[in-house]
Amino acid sequence: MFKLIVSLLIFGFSAMVAATPELKTVGEGSYRYLFWQLYDARLASTHGTFSDYQQTRPLLLELTYKRDISKKEFIDATVDQWQELDHSTEQQQRTWAATLDELWRDVTEGDRLAALLTEQGQVQFYFNGDDIGVVEDPEFAPAFFDIWLHPDTTAPKLRRQLLATE
Repeated sequence: MFKLIVSLLIFGFSAMVAATPELKTVGEGSYRYLFWQLYDARLASTHGTFSDYQQTRPLLLELTYKRDISKKEFIDATVDQWQELDHSTEQQQRTWAATLDELWRDVTEGDRLAALLTEQGQVQFYFNGDDIGVVEDPEFAPAFFDIWLHPDTTAPKLRRQLLATE
């Protein structure tokens, strides 16, 4: 049984690695809300740098959770961030939230959610190394990654860490 579990874990990780080219870390940091550490984040690209969403593809954002968070809480927080940034319409936010509701899962401490911006401008999601689906709307990628990378993010310290400017 142990060998089967290890094989499945290796296969899941291998599937994600096979689907992504060799990526180098741009930066990494932790996101805290009040007293709680919610997740560690890592940004990676082919050359280990980030300039913009057109020139830096593929681009990977990986979140490793430090506490349990329900899918609904995560989607609600994502929509709140889109509203805060005000770079997308309410209709886009509703459509994207419905798509994320189909793809995402509740997370528990130690789970990893990764978003890969592909060469084609789609966002491929992985959960603990397993491919869980893609968002094909080309406007989704900048809206999603902007939550962490836009200069007006609500987490400027984490942005600086991810972009290796701190």
